[in-house]
Amino acid sequence: MTSPETFRPAISMVATAKRRTTVLDLACQAETLGFAGIACPSLGAAMAFCVSLAHVTKTIKFWTSIQPIYYSHAIEMANTAAHIHEVSNSRFGLGLGVSHGPVINRLGATTATPLADIKTYVETMRAQERFSGELPPIYLAALRNKMLDLATEVSQGAIWANAILSNISAQLSRIAEPNRVEKFFANMVPTVISDDLAAAHEIHRKTLVGYVSLPNYRNYWRSCGYGEQIDAFEKILQSPNKETRSAEIISAMDTQWLNDCTISGDSDTVREALWTWSQAGVLPIAVMSSTSGGQAKAIGELFAAYGN
Repeated sequence: MTSPETFRPAISMVATAKRRTTVLDLACQAETLGFAGIACPSLGAAMAFCVSLAHVTKTIKFWTSIQPIYYSHAIEMANTAAHIHEVSNSRFGLGLGVSHGPVINRLGATTATPLADIKTYVETMRAQERFSGELPPIYLAALRNKMLDLATEVSQGAIWANAILSNISAQLSRIAEPNRVEKFFANMVPTVISDDLAAAHEIHRKTLVGYVSLPNYRNYWRSCGYGEQIDAFEKILQSPNKETRSAEIISAMDTQWLNDCTISGDSDTVREALWTWSQAGVLPIAVMSSTSGGQAKAIGELFAAYGN
């Protein structure tokens, strides 16, 4: 049996430019300390980062969270994913998603049919397997129920980001128990370890501003019972004054909503909250920020929270 003290979450790590070696060192440290895995967002060339993780680590699992399907053709993705799967001794997982409108627009693609697009993408990858070699487990980015249902149908699991803790059990209950046990479910949770709750909340509010601007996130949070909060956001988003929009959104963020999709507090509080996510049936991925430094400082604070 695990407890808040013995449970170890996964950790989100971004291999940012000029700090890639430092992040690989942190990954090795996470492996030594027994953390559950390393999640690799697309912000920092996730596939390349995963190739490096396959070589510098030996036992820890790692996965993309999330690699947008429009970044590369499904055949090339299958070839690359199969390579990482093989050289990592089956420790790699491929998290795929359709990303968001602003990102896709910059690529000249469309998200008009996200469910059909990602289903076809996975099918094309599977067809390539006879040439690429065995594929890793595939997980789909999920927020709302239709994508979760598709993830359950065509992949080995689902990964949320900024999910609502009070609603996650209801979503998982849609999946039959035998199937649920066999699948991988994880959520990227913005996390700040600090005794200064006001400062921690301020970081989270700034982090979430960009997500508030995305309709799919607003629709998801509304479906979780935060209709009044979303109404407030959408009223601000309709305002013609774009210069003050971010500040107004931050001011409108309700603390109850914020605490339902982020984690803040001292070490004991954070450990308890991460463990609570695991007890709900979802592996928490701690997306660390710090009130006094960058990614390395924040991850070091998480290591320290577990006595390491």
